[in-house]
Amino acid sequence: MAKAKGKLRGKKPKLTAAVEGHLVAEFRGGDYSINELARRYGVGVATVYRAVERSAKNDSATAVAVALPRTDALG
Repeated sequence: MAKAKGKLRGKKPKLTAAVEGHLVAEFRGGDYSINELARRYGVGVATVYRAVERSAKNDSATAVAVALPRTDALG
């Protein structure tokens, strides 16, 4: 019933999707460490690690690996 009313259970996320995207982009840019980002965004270090891991999973899930046949002569 709660889900039908739009009320989800559990704790609300500390970071919105947009803010989490900025955090991950700053981490990948190499300008900030995990600790610096945690202080900057007012979250724990574990939250930053989870955001980076989620982003990596999403990136690998959307990437498509295509194996093309070899065109060179093998023998």
